[in-house]
This record gives sequence, C-alpha cells and structure tokens, in this order.
Amino acid sequence: MIRERAYPVEPWHVRETVLDMDVLAQSESVFALSNGHVGLRGNLDEGEPHGLPGTYLNSFYELRPLPYAEAGFGFPESGQTVVNVTNGKLIRLLVDDEPLDVRYGELLAHERILDLRAGTLHREMHWRSPAGREVKVRSTRLVSFTQRSVAAIHYEVEPVGGPLRLILQSELVANENLPAQSRDPRVAAVLESPLQAEEELTTDDGGLLIHRTKVSGLLVGAEMGHDIEAPAKFTLESEGYQDWVRTTLACVLQPGETLRVVKYLAYGWSSRRSLPALRDQVGAALAGARLDGWEGLRQEQRKYLDEFWDAADVRVEGDPEVQQAVRFGLFHVLQAGARAERRPISAKGLTGPGYDGHAFWDTEMFVLPVLTYTQPNAVRDALHWRHSTLEQAQERARTLNLRGAAFPWRTIEGSESSAYWPAGTAAFHIAADVADALRRYVLVTGDVELEREIGLELLVETARLWRSLGHHDRQGRFHIDGVTGPDEYTAVKDDNIYTNLMAQRNLIAAAESAMRFRDEAIHLGVTEEEAAAWRDAAHAMHVPYDEGLDVHEQVEGFTRLQEWEFGETPAEKYPLLLHYPYFDLYRKQVIKQADLVLAMHWRGDAFTGAEKLRNFLYYERRTVRDSSLSACTQAVMAVEVGHPELAHRYLREAALMDLHDLNENTRDGVHMASLAGAWIALVSGFGGLRDHDGQLSFSPRLSSRLSRLEFSLQWRGLRLRVDVRPHQTTYSLRDGGPETVIELRHHGEKLQVTAASPVTVPVPTPPPPGPVPEQPPGRAPLLHLPEEDSR
Repeated sequence: MIRERAYPVEPWHVRETVLDMDVLAQSESVFALSNGHVGLRGNLDEGEPHGLPGTYLNSFYELRPLPYAEAGFGFPESGQTVVNVTNGKLIRLLVDDEPLDVRYGELLAHERILDLRAGTLHREMHWRSPAGREVKVRSTRLVSFTQRSVAAIHYEVEPVGGPLRLILQSELVANENLPAQSRDPRVAAVLESPLQAEEELTTDDGGLLIHRTKVSGLLVGAEMGHDIEAPAKFTLESEGYQDWVRTTLACVLQPGETLRVVKYLAYGWSSRRSLPALRDQVGAALAGARLDGWEGLRQEQRKYLDEFWDAADVRVEGDPEVQQAVRFGLFHVLQAGARAERRPISAKGLTGPGYDGHAFWDTEMFVLPVLTYTQPNAVRDALHWRHSTLEQAQERARTLNLRGAAFPWRTIEGSESSAYWPAGTAAFHIAADVADALRRYVLVTGDVELEREIGLELLVETARLWRSLGHHDRQGRFHIDGVTGPDEYTAVKDDNIYTNLMAQRNLIAAAESAMRFRDEAIHLGVTEEEAAAWRDAAHAMHVPYDEGLDVHEQVEGFTRLQEWEFGETPAEKYPLLLHYPYFDLYRKQVIKQADLVLAMHWRGDAFTGAEKLRNFLYYERRTVRDSSLSACTQAVMAVEVGHPELAHRYLREAALMDLHDLNENTRDGVHMASLAGAWIALVSGFGGLRDHDGQLSFSPRLSSRLSRLEFSLQWRGLRLRVDVRPHQTTYSLRDGGPETVIELRHHGEKLQVTAASPVTVPVPTPPPPGPVPEQPPGRAPLLHLPEEDSR
C-alpha cells in the first residue's frame, strides 16, 4: 500500500520526490499517460527497474481459453486479454561505459510530476555512477489528445563535474518479459510472447516494427523517429531485428552542455487493413507529429486541457487532499475516454492489465455519467461502441433462449469473456445500464439524431430482453427472476430491485422513443402491441418490500436470509470472496457493494425520503465494501439522508483509492470507476445533482469540513456553474445570449438561470439528524481526516 501522503498535496500536480521501489508498480499506474487510444504506463525511461511494463492500444487483445471444471451449455468458450504491445518508451543511457540504473551507484535527486493541466509526466534526476561520474537527466513525456496515435518524449542530458562520454539507446521492443499475471498456465502461455513478427524496418534516426497476434490475428505497428540537438559532434545509427529496433547516439559533453533528444512515437493497429496500409498509417502519424514538433505537440496538449478544465473543473475548499484527488480522477477519466472513438472504456482504462483490460457495466454507470456532463463527445463514441456490438449481444440472447440483446458482463471486443456465469451471464442489469447511459446522454445534450440513429435500436433490443426475461404472475405483477444485481455476494436471485427499477425505466424509455420515431420503430418491427406490453411490464414491475421491517428487500426474501457473523470475521479475511466460498456468501445477508443503495441514487424517484433513510440504515450495517465501486454511492446517499460527515469519509475513500492504493491492487491499473466516483460523490452527493424527471435538480448540502464546492456542467451546449457555500448556492450560466434560459430545481424550488442573471438562493436548514448509520465491525471508512492524524 502507498503510505498516506506519498505524494505532496498540490492542487494541480501529483509529485513523487522519493523513488520507492516497494511501490514502483503502483506509481507506474498513477503516472500512466493515455488518450483513450494509446496508453503508456509510467515506467522509468530506462526501462529498469520496473514493476510492470505496459504499453496498450485500446481493444488490442489476444484470445485465450476460458477455464471450466465442468462446461455447460451457453458457457463462453474463449476470452480476451489486453496485450502489452511494442514498448517505445525506452531510452537507455550509458554514462561512459555504465548503464544508468538507479539500483546502482547513487540517486542524488529524483522527482516525477504528473501535471494535470499540461497533460505531461516530467522527470528530473541526478545520478552518480558507481565510478563516481555524475549526470542530470530531465525528461517530459506526453500522449497526445489531439493526435490520437502519437506519443512523444523530450529527453535532456547534462554532465556534472566533468566531461562525459554518453551513449543513448532509444528502442522499440516487442514481446517484453512480464511478471506472471495469471495462475492459469493456459492464460500465461497466451501472454508469453503473444506477438509474431511481420516486418522490421530501420531508418537513419529510427525504425518500424509490425507484429500480429498469434490467435486473434490483429496487426500492430509502432514507429519511432528522433530530433537531436547536440552541442558537439555525435554519431547516429539504427539497427533492427524481429522484436526490437534500436537507434544509438554517441557523443561527448562538457560541463554546462546539454544533449536534447525528442523521440516521436506512432502506433496503429487493425483487424482488417493490410500490412502495407497499416505501415502507411503509422508512418503518416509519425510525420504529423514531426511536422508539429515537440513545442507544437506540447502547446496543443495544453490548449486541449485548458478547454477541458474550463468546462469540467471542480473546486473544493476545506479538504486539499480531495481537491487534488478529484482533479487526478477527472484527468484519468478523460484519458480513458477522450480518443477511445468507438472503442470501450475499460475498468482500468489503459493504465494496466487489471481485469484483462475488460470493460464492465462500470463504464455506463460511473464513468459515462461524469463524461456526459463534462466531455459528452466521448460518451457519444462510447454509445456507438456498444451499438457496434449489438449483433453479438443479440446472438448471446438467442443462445440463452431470450429475445433482444444480452450485453456482456466483461468484454473487449463485444463477446462475453466471463467464465463465472453467476456474476457474468446472470448480471443482466448491464442492458438497463446501457439504456440509462443513452437516456442521460440524450437528455443532457439534446442529441436526438443519435437517438434516432442508434439509440432507438439499443432501447428496443434491451426492452425486448426484459420482456422475454421477465413474466407476469397470477396477480399481474411483473417479475425478473434468477438474476445478479450489482452486489456479487447476492447472486442468481429473484427481483433484484436495482435490476427491476432500471429495467422499468428502460422499458418506458423504449416505448416513448418508439413513439417519437415511428417510421424507424416500424422498421425495427416494433408494433403498438409490443410497445404497450413494455409499458404494462414497467407499470407492473414488482419491487420487494418487507412490511415487518419497513424496508425494501434488495432481492426477494433478502431480509429473511441468515445474518452474516461480522463480529467473528477478522480484518484479514477481507475481501470475503478470497476467504469464503461463494455458496456461503450467496445465502446470507452480506453485501459486497452498494446495490439497493445504488438503486436509490439512480432511481431515487422510486423511493420516498423516509424509505431512503430506513433502507440506508438497514443496508449500511450489511455492506462490507469489498468493491471500489461502493464508497462513492454510499457518499451520495449519506448526504441525501442527512449524514454529510459520513459522506465526507466515503468521498475520501473513493477519491484516494489509487493515490493511497487502498485496495492494494493499484499496481494493475487505476480504478477508473472509483476515480469517476470522486466527481459523483462531490457533484451528486454534496451538490445534490439529479436528473430523474428530465430536468436538472440540485439539493446541495456540504459537510462541516467543506467551506465551498464549485463545479460546472454542460447542458444542451451551455455551461452551468454551481457554487455551493454552507448557507447559499449560486447558479450562473456562462454561455448563450441574454434570452437563453436554463430551468432547474433547487431543493424542490423552480429556478430560471440566464447568462445575464445568476441566481443566489439559500440552502435550507437541514432537519435534525436521525439515527447514526452503523457499518459492519471494522468496515467503517478507514481514512483519517487531516486534523485527526496528529491526535
């Protein structure tokens, strides 16, 4: 685990001042750069030491067998695993005849800075070799947001104390040796040297490698070129082999002189284009990068991020750690989706190999809500990606004897890649999650053309799934049986409330969209009778409720299950799934992550305030948060039910998940949903954002530790700024003419906001707090607040 405050608290930087070998892999994830198409882990320039090397291209994968003790009908036969592609980050430096390696000699100074406004990773080091030679190295790395196939490294070397002979080796390396990532030998075999050489070329100042995956047959190309500024004579040559190309520069520098090298990288991959076409594509990307040069790339990067932060920044006063963390989270969420361009946004983005690089429902219910209000074009592309996998989802539904589309629990290219069917196949709620992401995007942007083009079909096919999966009982109630909701400790149950309520909204949205686009709906075979059946199912949807306890049941019969013995569960037995059989978890009242509580967030219109409070108190005592997805949702609902101080602790847990490596697995990549969850906890929790009825609604209320919260939202092409103080909130519109109006609700009161007339309204006095929520023993939010550290 990264010790608390490993990175100094700064509003716009994540800074590393000590190179800690024990958490090298974690820092590589934190310092990863990406644009949604290309991802570079934050490995040291010289390549070694490393925790986990990693260079990734969105959706570039290899097929692998899925393990089964006993196969069954409908089980997926193969999965996909993200591949570590050709590494272009490597710049090895020999000082006289000794390789620069921080494990040898003496590291006199070291600093790395992730600059959230510049979009760069900057490194400075001062190293003394075992022979006593000293050198200073400065490098700055970026992955371009404006040129999606391009990355670049600006590398400077300066001798200290005397002249030095320097040998710089810049490389492209494929099939790097990686630490073991799987206990399954079949998976390990797939990941060992997954790339087969197809072509190698060298130029005077660089080279090209093209490889193909052995099973999935995907082509990948990587090319490098260099601009060199040297104060003295130098030699330059390149050599190439099947799996590596090396460009070597040699020179002698005097004290006060600096060698400057800019390394340009271009990547491309395809499942369809020919090798010559891919070669030309990569070459063109490299030429474009060299045309702009380092300064051009750097200025484009800053301009792109200036525009993003102007529309998306969140200001927090009162907790500097959260201020740093929410910007860090927004930066990584942007990196995951900005240039994904009709490819998935995976649970780890392009920061590491965790979860095999798969995308889950996390994308639609955590990442896309943030991007919808801050970078909606990325959401448009993400929805196009889901639509591009529709045929596979339809085929999967047919395999399961269902109609419509059954989207996969985890995937890269669109087919189901989960070998564990209770969590995978049975988690049908992903269909409603996709529909809800579409609904929200259209609501926020007004992009009815996307709804017409792909949205209607997504809504229709997911509605057909629910109508075929569910059934009416003798009393006319509609049930959806045998499913797994967000809580993976309560699997294959009847009438999961989250699933039922999200499906209800899905069914109604499909019927309404079919009425708006009648010709397109008829083309999809939608009849008036079918749309009416969707409405009937929605209106008759069963929502389990325990009259005796006066709480909703997460699934039918949940409150009668045996209680988990939390008092007899030691801390070292968490997470439970690693120490107890699923059979034991499935039959008891223990919750991995927010499920019913998540339903109260996204379908809050289906519960009264009193019901929310009673439900929150009941399920809080049974939720162990063995998932990083839970804390942000518990923060949102803790604010709503009158416990903002508890919400603040959950906010910190979500926001600092990776900066403090709370789950001790940041080495495999950052937790994209939890990073998005920091924004959700602030904006939907303390800002009170809701959009249930198609209208913006806010019920802001700060914790005692926050003195101000300010954030922006995009709404129908306009930017709404919300400035929350303890006793008042100001709403202002930054775009549009004097007549442009946004209508919203503030604690239920209707307001109209124009660019000319910001509105300031009081925050109502909160009602007296109710009973204090209790967590399972030892499972309260554990992060200390700043003033508590000195106690």
